[in-house]
Amino acid sequence: MMLETNIDDMNSEIYSYLVPKLFEIGALDVYLTNIMMKKNRPGVKVNVLATKEITEQVEEVLFTETTTLGIRKYEVTREKLKRKFLEIDTSFGRITVKVAFKAGAVLKYAPEYEECKLAAENFGVPLQDVYQEVLAITKKYLENNDLKLELDND
Repeated sequence: MMLETNIDDMNSEIYSYLVPKLFEIGALDVYLTNIMMKKNRPGVKVNVLATKEITEQVEEVLFTETTTLGIRKYEVTREKLKRKFLEIDTSFGRITVKVAFKAGAVLKYAPEYEECKLAAENFGVPLQDVYQEVLAITKKYLENNDLKLELDND
């Protein structure tokens, strides 16, 4: 389900409280979009992707934690790539890399940000250096190894 509401009268600091709260109750995705509302007032569109089972909880959070008076909701479909998580050994330690597949082929991969950030802080190097090393090692690993797709994670 997609639940959305437009807000033009709320302290912007509240969004930094709202978004994690929605993820805590099980939202699959939450995003904010700057919009122009009636009378040319700037506003924020809040979108929450959630399963049907938690729709009422999402509504409760939106009604109690924001200034909204109404919520639109509609069913959506979602396609997602199969994923597998690899642990790559680097000079900065082990870093997790998310690998995405479609039709048995690797389409993309990305290091886990928080792990790279921690490594950069611990080693006193630029975050970009950590990313570059992880990506290079991952590329070489993927070229030399056949990943077992039946072990894909969602």
